[in-house]
Amino acid sequence: MYPGDTLEPAVDRHLRLEAFEGKFDVKDFVGAVSEKLIADSKAQAGPFDPKPFIRTFEAAVDKLIAVRKDVQAKTEQMEKSVRVAEREYSKKMTDLNKGFEAVGQSFTGMENKMNEVGRTAIRIGEQLESVHQQRQRAQAAYDLIDFYNQFSRDDTARLDAMKKEGREGRRRVAILLRRLGTVAKEVDLPTADKTRENIDKYCEKFEKDMLHLFDRAYRKGDPKVMHHCAQVLLEFNGGASCVQVYVNQHDFFINRVRENSSADANEIWETIPDPDLKPPTTEPGLAELFQEIRTTVGQEAQIVQAVFPNPPVVMQVFLQRVFAQSIQQQMEQLVNMALSISDLSFLRILQMVHRETSHLVEDLKGYELPSTIPRSPIEGGEFKRSLTGAPSAPTAATATSISTMLETAMEELFIPYTEGQRYLERESKSLSELYASFLTNFTRYHERNQKGGKSTLFDRMVNQLSAAAATTSTSGTSTTSAQAAAAILRYGGLSATPAPKEDEEPIREEDGQLNIIVAETMLKWHAEAVGRCVELSHANDVPKQAFSLLRVLAAAIGNAYVEIALETVNTRIECADTKVEPSLQPLTVLHEVDLICHLWQQYVNMALLPLASASVTIRREMVVFNNQTVSRIEGAANQIMQRLTDTLISWLSTQLTKQKRTDFKPRNDDLSFARVNTEPCIACCEFLEKVRDAARESLSGKNLEAFLTEVGVAFHGLLLDHLKKFPVSATGGLMLAKDLKSYQDIIATFNIPSLLERFEFLRQLGNVFLVRPDILKSYITEGYLGRIDSSLLRPYLAQRSDWGQAEKGFNNSTEDGTTEGPGGRGLKDRFGMGRLSMIMKDLEPLRDQLPSSLPSLPGSFL
Repeated sequence: MYPGDTLEPAVDRHLRLEAFEGKFDVKDFVGAVSEKLIADSKAQAGPFDPKPFIRTFEAAVDKLIAVRKDVQAKTEQMEKSVRVAEREYSKKMTDLNKGFEAVGQSFTGMENKMNEVGRTAIRIGEQLESVHQQRQRAQAAYDLIDFYNQFSRDDTARLDAMKKEGREGRRRVAILLRRLGTVAKEVDLPTADKTRENIDKYCEKFEKDMLHLFDRAYRKGDPKVMHHCAQVLLEFNGGASCVQVYVNQHDFFINRVRENSSADANEIWETIPDPDLKPPTTEPGLAELFQEIRTTVGQEAQIVQAVFPNPPVVMQVFLQRVFAQSIQQQMEQLVNMALSISDLSFLRILQMVHRETSHLVEDLKGYELPSTIPRSPIEGGEFKRSLTGAPSAPTAATATSISTMLETAMEELFIPYTEGQRYLERESKSLSELYASFLTNFTRYHERNQKGGKSTLFDRMVNQLSAAAATTSTSGTSTTSAQAAAAILRYGGLSATPAPKEDEEPIREEDGQLNIIVAETMLKWHAEAVGRCVELSHANDVPKQAFSLLRVLAAAIGNAYVEIALETVNTRIECADTKVEPSLQPLTVLHEVDLICHLWQQYVNMALLPLASASVTIRREMVVFNNQTVSRIEGAANQIMQRLTDTLISWLSTQLTKQKRTDFKPRNDDLSFARVNTEPCIACCEFLEKVRDAARESLSGKNLEAFLTEVGVAFHGLLLDHLKKFPVSATGGLMLAKDLKSYQDIIATFNIPSLLERFEFLRQLGNVFLVRPDILKSYITEGYLGRIDSSLLRPYLAQRSDWGQAEKGFNNSTEDGTTEGPGGRGLKDRFGMGRLSMIMKDLEPLRDQLPSSLPSLPGSFL
């Protein structure tokens, strides 16, 4: 029996062939076959019985084997059918390929025959074309001779009739007249002059008639007739006259009468000369004109394309007229008005017009029209050469695009103002006048303060500025720099000829003070000028022009501002009354100089040097020039610092000379104890406190440290000499100790470590006047002073009022300064020459020099 007959229907369904056609999963198949068996097994009690499963799966396997055999038989049958079909298909494809090859050979043969026929037809066509051209030339020559003979007889009836035939007739007349004009120039016969005259008159009349017809069509707004007239005139003489009529009669050029009297325009002219206010970005009249130009050009581009055979050339003529007439007139009006106000107004207006014109040019470049194919054999040549009036030379307009023409027109618009050194000279002159006017009260103040001085400041200023003007990297900038220097001197009140006094304002003290705000203002004006230079100048000229403007800046902010102030300070220090306490105001000036120079350096590095990056030579010259200028200012500042230090030490020395000989040897002990310090000590401490506070307000960093160190070291030397000059009693020793403690305390507020040890030594030295004679020897040999050579201390010990008695304790001292002590070793052997001994020795030459001069401050001021 077939195994399937023993299976359950549900199991038998899973063993059919269609169950295996889709996706097959072994686990799912086994689960489906044994699903009912598992359920029955779970329902029965007792142990698991595998026999139903075995029988079912054995029957399923038998059924699957039978199914596989059937599938294999069907597969073999289908493979046989496929092989038979493949053989039949291959046979058919072979037959078809043979048929296609035969057809291809037939077509190749036909193509070769057609090519041969085509080449024959081309040869025949070329021959016919040659014959046709010869016939046309012969007919044209015949017509020319015929019409020439008619003109010689003054007979124009045939031409008049042809002209009345309409558009095509006028076109033929134009061609004939052009050719007749050429022939008439070459003919040399007795009657040639009269014939030539007749032809010229007829040509002139024909051109006037066509222009009249074009003008009527233009007024009626008939583009078709306008196009016909333009085409005819193009073939007649190039069509230049037609283009000129169109452009000259355009309403844009006829009805242009403008008067700018708006409130905005008036406000611009009121604020434009003020350098502290922003320059104008636009002008109402100019903005209105440019907007009208944009609108008009947009409309004309469409009309020109519809009317003229070669629109780009016509658009170039129209735009050239716009720039040469409308824009130039408006620009000249604005520039002349600005020039009547000031050079700064002129430059600001020039920049504003340049910027607005650049925007206009960029907008107009969008109307670049494509060139058209010539509509007649002569159009490509005669129409192009007609605009210049030269019959045989093409115009520049045809060789360039509208974009190039616009850039050229804009460049020519500004050439009268920027050609050569005109712009740079104007810019330098404007800056110089602004700076000079700005510094008028400043220079007047310092000029008056210099009259009593020993220096010849203004002679040196003239020489310095002249040298700055002469040393330049290019031939063109020397004149500019010289003018800048001359302007600073002339307008700043430094000229040899004094300015009139009746209109001068009274000079205030603050007018002569350096101020960082003034420097910022001058740099802001200079930055505006540099921005104009970059915008208005050619890129290749920017480096050398930036260098020239740097010289103008250096002449103003360096020579005419900072150095004048430093020279005045120097003069004041030299001429100061030594009986009056020195002024510490120079420190304030040095503080402002420091700020201004740092600001200046930042500006040069960030704004000017990058502009010279295109020229390594000019950049190097700018760096050298700037460093020389700053170094010169640094040298002047260092000189003032040194002279100020000398003056301060001289004043301290003067205060110490007021010390009374009885200050440290008082007669009335009660009165002496009632005083805290002596008057010279109080004066010196108060003055040192002022110096400290002023230095901290004006100086910083190494400059502050070097200045206070110089003052402290010099004052220490003064005190060492001072203590050798006054006898000291036991009671006076207390007064001296108070003075020295005050000196030490005020110097300690300097916060300079190198000064602390010096003034601690002074305080210990002052104690030698307080100890009793019997312990004096041990004090100077075993204490803080034990590291000092005793021979250096003897001048101070000799000022003790009881030195005669105390000196006996030193009788055992040897001549070389050693004293025998326990162990048989002298003081020098036990302690050696200590650091303070070296300090004392080092101070010997310093003491001899004070207070007339001081060593130079370490390093540069700035």
